[in-house]
Amino acid sequence: MNAHMNTARRAASATRATVRPLRRPALGSALVTGALLALTACGGQTAAHDGAGTDGSTSRHGGGKKVLWMGDSIAGGEAPALAAAAKAAGLRFKDASSTGGGTVVAGQGPTKQIAAHTWKRLSKDIAAFHPDVIAYQITTYDWDTEAGQRHAYEKLGRTARNAGAELVIVSAPPFTVDDFYKPHEKAIRSAPRAARQAAARSGGKIHYFDSAELWGTDSRARRAQRSSDGIHACQQGAAAFAKWFGEKLGKQYGFAPAPPRKWAQGAWTGSGHYADLGCR
Repeated sequence: MNAHMNTARRAASATRATVRPLRRPALGSALVTGALLALTACGGQTAAHDGAGTDGSTSRHGGGKKVLWMGDSIAGGEAPALAAAAKAAGLRFKDASSTGGGTVVAGQGPTKQIAAHTWKRLSKDIAAFHPDVIAYQITTYDWDTEAGQRHAYEKLGRTARNAGAELVIVSAPPFTVDDFYKPHEKAIRSAPRAARQAAARSGGKIHYFDSAELWGTDSRARRAQRSSDGIHACQQGAAAFAKWFGEKLGKQYGFAPAPPRKWAQGAWTGSGHYADLGCR
């Protein structure tokens, strides 16, 4: 596991590139609320009341549906906002993301060991949590050929079905491909295509959400809402993602997501994830 640990330490150190004292939640809440109000005023991506299921029906709440959230440290930074939004919508949420890991793709280099750990943990989470939806955000470590990536995503889809759950794969936000990621750039670029192919071949059992609808494709653009490290998101970006993801999930499964005013102001904005990034 040395390679796994080295990779984990590298990712963790990236999130701590700039460390500042934890901000008061009230300040973070105000900034997040203001950002979401601006997004709503501009129309956002999807109106909350448009959350209709595949049968055209919409319920007011999530009805206790359980969502298991998977991914790397980017997903981990989004998790506090997702948890708050999920609770407000009547969903049950479990964060199974992993800093320096989280991939299900057993491909190049240390990712074989990382993926083995992810699959082992997934089995335990399924047994303990019994999710209705497994949501996997493509990680920065999904390093393999496009065929290998697709195979891993299809395996994840089968695992979800065997557990009585559905799989949602979410593309990663645009992030800076630095010297660490550069050797794996081809795999990073092909992962969303592989996920889209897996969904297309699944007969409706795997759903693909393209987060470029929210972030765009340029990590340097303001729209991408990356923190100073060019990879992760601060509170405002996490909240914008939670709003977008809740709307997509609500439309897919027939419930109305809670409006941001019900969850954007809360203790989650003071999470250590954001303090480590130097977020304000």
